[in-house]
Amino acid sequence: MTQPRTYRAVGLTLRKRLAGEADVIATMLTREHGKLDVLARGARRLTSKLMGHFEPLTLLRVAVARGRALDVISEAEVITAFQSVKTGYQTTARALYVAELVDGFSAESNANPALFDLTLQTLNAIAEQPMSDLPLRHFDLRLLDLSGFLPELYCCIDCGAELEPERHRYAAGAGGTLCPDCAPPDTLIRPLSLPALKVLRLLHRTAQPAGLPSLNIPAAVQNEVHSALSATLQYWLDRPVQSQRFLDATKSA
Repeated sequence: MTQPRTYRAVGLTLRKRLAGEADVIATMLTREHGKLDVLARGARRLTSKLMGHFEPLTLLRVAVARGRALDVISEAEVITAFQSVKTGYQTTARALYVAELVDGFSAESNANPALFDLTLQTLNAIAEQPMSDLPLRHFDLRLLDLSGFLPELYCCIDCGAELEPERHRYAAGAGGTLCPDCAPPDTLIRPLSLPALKVLRLLHRTAQPAGLPSLNIPAAVQNEVHSALSATLQYWLDRPVQSQRFLDATKSA
């Protein structure tokens, strides 16, 4: 069946790059079509109706014409610019972290409505809880789940035995938790405390960031959870998460 020459979508701009004298190429996550690279002609001209529409972390309603190399934006309407997460360094850093990971784990032109919804829910959670990292850790785990890389948190990934309290470790490259008796070769294994495992399981059981309980998690446990998830994300992404440096810098400032 021949594809229609134009289509409509709701999309979040993840990043942009400049093209030509006045054009913008935007990478967007859309609900209907997955991740897309689209060309916004003249979007950098002060007189353009598209001026400023394709800044990262802007939610748009767009009309798009199919092109040979890139599809071309014909209309764009801003739904929200998420200004509440762009007003401070820490919230901006958190939101850019989300955008980078979504970009890295999303497949071109492969719709994933659940990931689209998770991304918007996480941005709203960042706005509502600007100093909390728990929504980010929830996002990390749910992103892995929706991408098909959910780590095992209940059984040993090597022998299959159900984990016993205080008898568990974690191996990002092997796929999750291990019992003390198993050690897959050529695998980096890290300790995993019972409180950290409980937090990871809580994140797994929570469908949306808005459903996360208010918890006073010790810093050491937060760091442990972050370390395990960060190692898993980097393993599957096959590169460091660049925005993590910016995020770390905002916390130490």
